[in-house]
Amino acid sequence: MITVHELPEKVQRWVSHAVGGGAQVAAATGLRQGANPWLLTFEPGGRVDAAVLRLGDPTDPDHRQRFATEVAALQVAGEQQVPAARLIATDLDGSAAGVLAVLTTVLPGHSRIPSVASTERLQGLGATAAALQAVPLAPRTALPRRTRSIEDVDFAAQRRKKGTTPLLTAAEQRLERLPAPTGPTVFVHGDLWFGNTLWSGDHCTGLVDWDCAGAGSPGIDLSGARFDAALMFGLPAAEQVLKGWQRATGRRAEQLAYWDVVAALGTLADMAFCVPALHDQGRTDLDADLLGQRRDAFLTTALSRLDADDQ
Repeated sequence: MITVHELPEKVQRWVSHAVGGGAQVAAATGLRQGANPWLLTFEPGGRVDAAVLRLGDPTDPDHRQRFATEVAALQVAGEQQVPAARLIATDLDGSAAGVLAVLTTVLPGHSRIPSVASTERLQGLGATAAALQAVPLAPRTALPRRTRSIEDVDFAAQRRKKGTTPLLTAAEQRLERLPAPTGPTVFVHGDLWFGNTLWSGDHCTGLVDWDCAGAGSPGIDLSGARFDAALMFGLPAAEQVLKGWQRATGRRAEQLAYWDVVAALGTLADMAFCVPALHDQGRTDLDADLLGQRRDAFLTTALSRLDADDQ
């Protein structure tokens, strides 16, 4: 938690005006590794007792794009009744708050990841992916076409710079020989992992961090969720995510092996890069070696299925 005085005064005034009723920011608690975004509480409480505030740099084009995407995605989610926070106020150029700012409602639940996941939770993640994919969406400026998760990070280029493995190289070469799947595009979250979901018991109460959202194949979020489940809990967990998705959609997933390979390639050879975020979500039992083993098991299985599909 930071003191209120650490939030810029102009930001506090903007927030108070947006909330109304004379409310002032009483406290701010960092939600990601003790920092931005912030959970705000107000005094006096009234129309809004708490809100989530995300801040960004208006001079950074990447920040501006991400904030525009977040707002556009939350607007679509609100229109389509997708479980997500609702917008209270936005400043997408910094003219009012002095920085980029998005203020939203607070969803119930928490994002801490258990060391063991129930079947209900795993299948619930699949059903959440299915709810997104029930929304047809054509690409637009703020919600561009997506071909993989976290598309603004070039993992392949980073592997070329930092080092790779024979398995990752073979997977890249395998995909290069295949045409990208085609078909109608749907609403995708673009970074669907357990850390971006909120839970009350085994019920998913909503999705957060929409700055990678866009329009793309249903396979992007489904395989992204499957891959994360395999990293968190082992390979069988991915199949439970698939079961939840198929039960919710009433159909089989198409080109699953292709999208599983794409999901696994959204990593570096050394999985240490994602350990801090996992520890922040409560999974201090996970280290780079175990994550690498689980990544490779998932990718090997996906490549085997991809080969079988070609026969």
